[in-house]
Parts: sequence; structure tokens; C-alpha cells
Amino acid sequence: MSSHRTRVKVCGITSYDDAMYAVDAGADAIGFIFVAGTPRFIEPEQAAGIMFSLPPFVSTVGVVRDLDVDAFCDLEQMCPAHSMQLHGKEPVDVVRQCGPGVIKAFKYEDATINSQLTRWGKVEEVDALLIDGSDGGEGRAFDWSNLRSHIENYAKPIIIAGGIDPENVTRVIETLRPYGVDVSTGVEDEPGKKNAEKIAKLCAAVRAADGA
Repeated sequence: MSSHRTRVKVCGITSYDDAMYAVDAGADAIGFIFVAGTPRFIEPEQAAGIMFSLPPFVSTVGVVRDLDVDAFCDLEQMCPAHSMQLHGKEPVDVVRQCGPGVIKAFKYEDATINSQLTRWGKVEEVDALLIDGSDGGEGRAFDWSNLRSHIENYAKPIIIAGGIDPENVTRVIETLRPYGVDVSTGVEDEPGKKNAEKIAKLCAAVRAADGA
């Protein structure tokens, strides 16, 4: 039996009820999208109200894209999430200044995966890497088997995102044994509106896969 426990982050939370669906199902973290103009955008003040109402031991993640350091710090003051996920083309010097407590996200591409892993592996302020199937969180999966050899024995925690749902999360875990999985579209009824049954089913599938 595996001793590994895959963490679950439910992202794109826009209401307290949806946050509690995730908490009650056993999710480890909930994510708020602070990228204006995207379908799951939430105002930082509203996110903070949800965050401060959560029970203990639930982590929160704020997702941002291509902010300068001043804007990043302003947002952090409005909604001081446990971790901040940088989901744009942020240069190394900006990422360093935004740390510590940073999750650096990027799209999986065969041609760039090794250089991305090398670059961010050297940045002390980056706590984990999130590897997605798309640039903008559109819920596209990628061929997880292609990633496996690249992340074996990688030093930083790896989180997988993109098109993960209750039906395929077992395959993600069996293929990669990642530190965590990040889900959004795969547990929704519509953009920004989560489905409690889908979240519960996904979390149960993760626990079953971990125990296999």
C-alpha cells in the first residue's frame, strides 16, 4: 500500500457554499482567481470574507497573472492567502520578490518542460510548481505519461492541473504520483459554480488511488 497522500486543491471558488463543499469533501486547499475578465474571477475583498470564515487547517491559494510587485503586494494585503499562485509569464526576479510562499504555474510543453523545471527549481522562493494543460486555466488535459520521466526525483512538490475530473484523477495519480492535483472545471456545473457531488466523488477517488 502506498504511503503517499495526494493533496487536493479546488480552484475557482466564488462563494462560501462552494468553499464548504470542498472543505466537507476533504479538500486540502481552495483557490481564488484574481485575474480580471476570467469566468471565475472574484474580488479580493469577497475572497477574504470567505477565507476568514473557513475552519482551521484549510489552506487558501490566490491565483494571479503577470502582476508587478507593487500590485501583487497590494492584493496580498487585501486577501492574505496562505500561498500565491503565479500563473503568467512572470520573470524570475519578480517571482523572487513575490515570495516566499509562491506556487509557480506554467503550461506543459515537450520543448520547454526541462528548461522550466530547471529554472524554477533554482528559485528558493518557489515552494511548488503547478504544471497545467493550458496557459489560462481552460481545463485542458495533457498526456501525463510524457511528464513522468521529467519529474522523477524532482526536488520541489509538483501539482498537476488541467482537465482533471472524478473519472480521470485516478489515472493522474497512478501515472505521476504528484504532490497534489488542482481541479476546477471538472467539478463544476458551470464556470464558477461548483458541484458538491462531483467534488466529493473526486476526493474519494483520490483517497482510493492513494491507498492502492
